[in-house]
Amino acid sequence: MGAPRKYPEELRERAVRLAVEARRDPITRAGALRRIGEQLGINPETLRNWVQQAEIDAGDRPGVTTEDAHRIAELEREVRELRRANQILKSASAFFAAEPGRPSSR
Repeated sequence: MGAPRKYPEELRERAVRLAVEARRDPITRAGALRRIGEQLGINPETLRNWVQQAEIDAGDRPGVTTEDAHRIAELEREVRELRRANQILKSASAFFAAEPGRPSSR
């Protein structure tokens, strides 16, 4: 479970939409992120990160999409769990193989 978000999703979507529109127009492009961030009470660097991720998700910029990042994190969690289970099974196997007085299957 991730950390709670500081900004509501609606504000994030609105800010990204405004920033993308402002950056398309050469007249309003300069300082758009700073200006919109100040108007909405969002740190300009935060807004810049949101816009970059939105561009990646839209396929306008190279990078790892949000969906792919979630999938990667899910797979990494699964790998950790499987490695842990594998280690437990190896330990149990070694324990039972070394148990004294146990009749061998030969």
